[in-house]
Amino acid sequence: MSNGTTPNYIKSLLVPNGKKPAGRRVWSIDLESIWLPFFTATNTMGDTAIPSDALGAPLRLGYNQDGSVKFSKTGRVVLKVAKDIADSVRLIRENFAVGLQVYATQVSADNPDGYKAQLDMAKEAGEPIRTKDNTNLNKAIAQQMAEAMAEAHKVKEGKGKRERQLVTA
Repeated sequence: MSNGTTPNYIKSLLVPNGKKPAGRRVWSIDLESIWLPFFTATNTMGDTAIPSDALGAPLRLGYNQDGSVKFSKTGRVVLKVAKDIADSVRLIRENFAVGLQVYATQVSADNPDGYKAQLDMAKEAGEPIRTKDNTNLNKAIAQQMAEAMAEAHKVKEGKGKRERQLVTA
């Protein structure tokens, strides 16, 4: 349905690339295979100035306020991404979100009829799903209420039947 004017960087976001990295993720993107090579490249080109120690040791031990090594509730050591990398990823994430918003606004301004048609089509296609989910949710809530009321009734009946017993010391 493309009219040939969608920017290539947007098109490339919509095509699966088949790679599934596994490792520490930052913003759901693999640190070792994606972020570190990317930031090394941006440093090389002079676009960023992330310190070499952050790229060389991107994971750092987390520390408590008293200076002791921090552990999670499950007993695992807490690792944090180096601040310079985490800050750069946050900046990219924020700029990415703004870019998506700008693109959507631009398309809706350039092609308001087509954009509205897509919204209407999506709303109509989603209506049966919303209706079914709402019906199932109402049934589930009613069932939970009935079960809670039955349990409360059992507890109330149980208290009425119990006789007091004399306890001697």
